[in-house]
Amino acid sequence: MNLKLGTRLTIYYVTAIAVVLVGFSIALYLLASKHLNRQAYERLEAALNTLSAAAEIEPDGVTWEPEERSLTFGRRTLEGPLVWRVADERGTRIDGSSTDEPDRKLSRLGVDEGADRRFATFADDSGATWLAMSRRLGRPPTAAAEAPLASPEEGRHEALILSVASSMEGVRSNLRNLALTLAGLSLAVWTVCLTTGRRLCRAALQPLTDMAAAAGAIEGDEPGRRLPIPAADDELAELGRTFNALLDRLGESLERQQRFTGDASHQLRTPLTSVQGQVDLALRQDRSPEEYRRVLTLVQSRTRHLRQIVEGLMFLSRADAEARRPALEEVAIDDWLKAHLDAWPGRGRVEVVHDEEPSSTPCLVHVHGPLLGELLNNLLDNAAKYGPPGSPIQVRLSRRDATVAISVSDEGPGIEPAEIARLFEPFYRTESARLKGAPGVGLGLSVAARIAAVFGGRITVENAAGRGATFTVHLPISERPTSEIVRPEPDSVPAR
Repeated sequence: MNLKLGTRLTIYYVTAIAVVLVGFSIALYLLASKHLNRQAYERLEAALNTLSAAAEIEPDGVTWEPEERSLTFGRRTLEGPLVWRVADERGTRIDGSSTDEPDRKLSRLGVDEGADRRFATFADDSGATWLAMSRRLGRPPTAAAEAPLASPEEGRHEALILSVASSMEGVRSNLRNLALTLAGLSLAVWTVCLTTGRRLCRAALQPLTDMAAAAGAIEGDEPGRRLPIPAADDELAELGRTFNALLDRLGESLERQQRFTGDASHQLRTPLTSVQGQVDLALRQDRSPEEYRRVLTLVQSRTRHLRQIVEGLMFLSRADAEARRPALEEVAIDDWLKAHLDAWPGRGRVEVVHDEEPSSTPCLVHVHGPLLGELLNNLLDNAAKYGPPGSPIQVRLSRRDATVAISVSDEGPGIEPAEIARLFEPFYRTESARLKGAPGVGLGLSVAARIAAVFGGRITVENAAGRGATFTVHLPISERPTSEIVRPEPDSVPAR
């Protein structure tokens, strides 16, 4: 059975309250029982002390003369009535509070069970429980048997057996009332907690319910709607802000995807329209072989352009999980860069600069060789495309802390500062590139940025308007023994 969160919280809450109430009631009942029983024992002890004080203990016996003293056993307490009895060593009653049934029970306590029994309990004919205590005054039984009184006098005895008893019905009645009171109060408190706890849980979770309802009401064509945020700055408000931030990121991603789709459609439509127009024009009437060759050459050029666009789109449209796990390997970046530049078609324009002297220990990076070659080719092609014809392209290799940097600099017109933030967006081209009519569709830097992210790196841009731009690839350095380094083979370097 699936219970709602509010119901589960209420159950946990009232269960905890019930455990606390039951534990408190049991502890209070036990403490009260211990206190009342201790009071009963102390009352009997005080009564025996009073009776002992009324007797005169002498070397040759014990004298009982209650007429000369006033026996006061204190005020009546909730334990119930108290009875007492004084008997001689043979159990014959000498004095007592009454001759009713408790007195008879006391007589059996003193004679049958022995006066040395300190505490005892018995029940009368009505079933009431009594707590009794006895004490012997005088000579021990053995001494009395060996040397009886030489001249017994009236009121003088070998020993006296003092017995007192108190009814425990008052204690039991008070404990019973206490138990009923605790049970009633606990039930009442538990009921109030159940009612208020359910309402409090509903009120506390109402913002969560509102957010769930709002989330369920958001349609796919409503990217601007957000969840309501509770007024209280608590965990639920933080949850709402977090979800809204997620929706913001998803909205931005959706917007980029829509813009990407629109740009891709436009970029694909233009060469397709051109190809279709040339083919339709060529088929309207018979043409010369030279004219067909011209049309086919144009179609071939447009087809290659379409292929570049499609390949770039396929790479950029891959999920991050797919693009992040190519077969990476550790390579010595110095050797790899030299081999790659040697195979690049425009090698004569490239100037390689090292910020520091070559080290005997190679600098290792964890990359996929062909993808890294595609990244560097895009940067080199951009430098060759936007720089003056024949101008040098400077490639700089430097090591900065835990990263290695490959910089590509040109001597072109540079990039406007306002355009730098959008350079890596798919299909984005700068104003100068459009005015110049430079070939390209605006996918090269987007692909390069994605490849750098796959390797755990990034690309930065440094611009000097009118004096060229510098694109720098930052890659994390990996340390491994020299014997495990993968050296690039000449045929593994991608050719343009």
